[in-house]
Amino acid sequence: MASDPAPLADDDLVAPGGRRLGRRAQETRRKLLDATAELLESRPLLDLTVVEIARRVGTSPASFYQYFPNVHDAVLALVDEAGGEILSLVPLVERPWKGAAGFEACKELVARYVEYWDERRAVLRVRDLAAAEGDQRFRAARNESMSIITDRLRDKIAEAQRAGAVSSSLTPYAAASAMMAMMGRMAAYHRELEARGLSEDDLVETVARIVFQTVTGRRR
Repeated sequence: MASDPAPLADDDLVAPGGRRLGRRAQETRRKLLDATAELLESRPLLDLTVVEIARRVGTSPASFYQYFPNVHDAVLALVDEAGGEILSLVPLVERPWKGAAGFEACKELVARYVEYWDERRAVLRVRDLAAAEGDQRFRAARNESMSIITDRLRDKIAEAQRAGAVSSSLTPYAAASAMMAMMGRMAAYHRELEARGLSEDDLVETVARIVFQTVTGRRR
């Protein structure tokens, strides 16, 4: 398995020209990213401008360009941050998924994935839309983030196949990718489903049962 991407430490942050950022510069960069994330809550990516982001922070467009070449690069920085934060879910996948405790780990994974999406909804929505429209940088960022969980689910499925619990006709990576796609879709649209009478608890329970049975071959 390929190693997971390491989160970028503050000391490693550099400006577009390669200049290492000091503490005050890092704070300004953070404010620009936070403003970008806030504006994405109500703006499509293509409508977002450097002038608007800079104005929200109380600085100039020239200051923005000291940190990012353009708006897309600022959004990609947010996408990379969100991608790295999915590492917090890894321990739930790496636990043994056996018996009631195993199912609870799977259920917590689904619940926290929904929470992860809710906390970063605007950035993840823009990432997925740009990836679907063919932007290779956003697509690569999405795939790198998803592979952190997908690869581990694949390994669990292969392990269950070796134990005879899962059919050998199942392709582990395809099955793992399908589980991630389902989790992502449900996390992205669970609010719309809840408007139709489906509670978040119902969604988490149902998705967790599907994932658990697919990955382990067990119902509980």
